[in-house]
Amino acid sequence: MKDVLFIKDNFASKTAYYLLLVFLVSLPFDRLYSEVALITFLLHTLIHLRKKDLVSLQLRMIILPLSVYLLTCIGTLYTHYRDEAFSEWERQLAILLFPFLFLLTSLDISKYKIQLLTGLSISCVLTIVYLYINALRIIQLNHLPAGSLFSTAFINHNFSEPIDMHPTYFSMYIALSIATLFYLLIRSQKKMDRVLYGIGLLILSAGIVQLSSRAVFISLLIIINIIVPVFLLKGKQAVRFIAISVTASLLIIVTLTQNDAFKNRYVTELKGDLTQASINLNILEPRAVRWGCAWELIRESPIIGYGSGSEVALLKEKYYAHKYYNSYINELNAHNQFLSFLIQTGILGLAVFLLLLSAAFRNAIRSKDVLYCSFLVIITSVSFSENILDANKGIFFFAFFYSLFYLEKNKQRVIQK
Repeated sequence: MKDVLFIKDNFASKTAYYLLLVFLVSLPFDRLYSEVALITFLLHTLIHLRKKDLVSLQLRMIILPLSVYLLTCIGTLYTHYRDEAFSEWERQLAILLFPFLFLLTSLDISKYKIQLLTGLSISCVLTIVYLYINALRIIQLNHLPAGSLFSTAFINHNFSEPIDMHPTYFSMYIALSIATLFYLLIRSQKKMDRVLYGIGLLILSAGIVQLSSRAVFISLLIIINIIVPVFLLKGKQAVRFIAISVTASLLIIVTLTQNDAFKNRYVTELKGDLTQASINLNILEPRAVRWGCAWELIRESPIIGYGSGSEVALLKEKYYAHKYYNSYINELNAHNQFLSFLIQTGILGLAVFLLLLSAAFRNAIRSKDVLYCSFLVIITSVSFSENILDANKGIFFFAFFYSLFYLEKNKQRVIQK
């Protein structure tokens, strides 16, 4: 905790650090707080900007992190939905800002990467504790049985509702925090620190279960059972860790399937989401039917798509034609980031996104960076079930951490040369 709150650096760098720390700590809450922190960090960077910083700016280092924003700009040139396209420009502005800010700031961000991630982890732990206290208080006030905590009334959206945050996006922050605490636990030599990290991991894991995001749960299984032991441990230690983690994972899965609410969320709803035969006019149509509508659009313009801002408007036409009225009324997107790129910028746009991910995975695997690779696994997994770059919390998560990790590796490579 002390390393997170107190750093030794000059005044300008300390200020930049605390602004970034506030940005990360406030991510689980209303976006106003994180936006204010980002704007303040931007102003601080501009105030301390020197001419030599601009002269030495290496744009080639940030082309890939900027590519998603550039795709949105290019897609605006041929779209029929200019207002929606410019709205995406504004919504995705963080993707443009963070690469420049991380190159221009006086703060050596890679030096404080672990402290910043620890700050996010502490914030997630405290937020989950608050959500559990809130849930237990409701149970007490309504004289409900204690087992109600693990019913539909207190999982997924209902659990995260007090902070008004989508459970999948909050789960993304938690999953990266779990990877961070595993990293700290394995590297720590102090017994008390290891106990605190262990407690934090238990709370974060409970939060993941309660939030019941399937995509994040899957990514977390990959992180804990493969990435952590392979990247952080060697020999017998790695084998022992994998044996324990796999056994624990199986026990958790079996236990969850014994509970009706969790079984319905993790198994029944997943099956329903992946089949077009499960349409119920009283609820939102499953993702499979929306993906089917998306593929119809993609086949009609596969190379360059329909331009930025076109996805929802065009999908609505398909929903109406197929009588998917719930999806039509709620103006739902494809709920798949890969399909979203295909609709808006076609195969060329998807190729750029896949290049962005593959280049990052290559860097992460080569350097055996457990946190970098964990972040990429989370992004990739969630992209199959959400338009992660359409929501503020998803954009901030992607923009901040992709820029942080990617630029850190690029700077190291430049120094080595």
